[in-house]
Amino acid sequence: MRALVVRAVDAPLRVEEIELPAPGPDEVRVSVRAAGVCHSDLSMVDGTLAPPYPLVLGHEAAGVVLAVGDAVTRVAPGAHVVLNWAPPCRSCWYCGRDEPWLCERTGSPSAPRGRTSAGEALHVTLGLGALAEEVVVPQAAVIGVPAELPFEAAALLGCAVLTGVGAVRRTAGVAPGESVAVIGLGGVGLSVVAAARAAGADQVLAVDVSPAKAELAVAAGATDFLLADETLSRAVRERTAGRGVDHALECVGRSATIRTAWRATRRGGQVTVVGMGAKDDIVGLGALDIFHSARTLRSSVYGSSDPDRDVPELARAVLDGTLDLGYLITDRTTLDGAPEAFARMSRGEGARTVILPAP
Repeated sequence: MRALVVRAVDAPLRVEEIELPAPGPDEVRVSVRAAGVCHSDLSMVDGTLAPPYPLVLGHEAAGVVLAVGDAVTRVAPGAHVVLNWAPPCRSCWYCGRDEPWLCERTGSPSAPRGRTSAGEALHVTLGLGALAEEVVVPQAAVIGVPAELPFEAAALLGCAVLTGVGAVRRTAGVAPGESVAVIGLGGVGLSVVAAARAAGADQVLAVDVSPAKAELAVAAGATDFLLADETLSRAVRERTAGRGVDHALECVGRSATIRTAWRATRRGGQVTVVGMGAKDDIVGLGALDIFHSARTLRSSVYGSSDPDRDVPELARAVLDGTLDLGYLITDRTTLDGAPEAFARMSRGEGARTVILPAP
């Protein structure tokens, strides 16, 4: 089978033939029908994270179950599923506190699985390696969804939408009538914009460095689009009676944009970091500023969500028309077009590219 493989930091991305093992007793083999290109995958390429190589990229996908191991009870062959890159163990201290997004036994950057055609040991991104024609994963990493749910929409539920919607609903707790700034308008950021409007926010200020994102922001539900430049803080305060927003959600994962979100937030407001950054990118805040502003700074890991509960809920919302994901998909391509999709993402173009790997 074919998969998108990277062999070193900043190395070219290539579609290669790989070999996956047969499913073990607790494992499932899935034919990938649609997969999103996510910024977290780029982190595996540009050195933000340092997984072992060679590495199959991809972690946001949906498909059809081809085969199951003898101990699998969760799904059967033919089931339509969304892949979950952080399946909770349900038995650690965090899971016992109903915080499965912090599960101490899941979420590693990569896992060993399979071999290249030359016999080299292979790793897969976040335990999935979903930019491939097929994957073999633990049964806990698949979530059944209705067969009528389009694969393209289903794929995005597994990361961008779950992360963005969860950040608004479960982490930040945006309430009707509040004001929100969303900084960074990739797939996750646009999902945050849409979720904030759906939560009843009166003002949703969408912020990005690219003017080309304005149309996407409005389509997702933004009330205003603002460029991330030296005038941003003033522009936010002009729209919020001089105070700043109740909530700022940072969807980039950089110290500079986290500070931007901090400055855009009113005294007593909340700053939620949704983007994943580098460990050596230090955020500097003054001690007096922290005390005087009374702002809350926190992160949202995987939208503070329980995927087994929330993915089916989101799937139902797509099917009943209350959740429209049309604004998110700006490009579609085959597995061979995946390297260019990564190039577009690194240039900040578009929202989500969906890869259609199956022949």
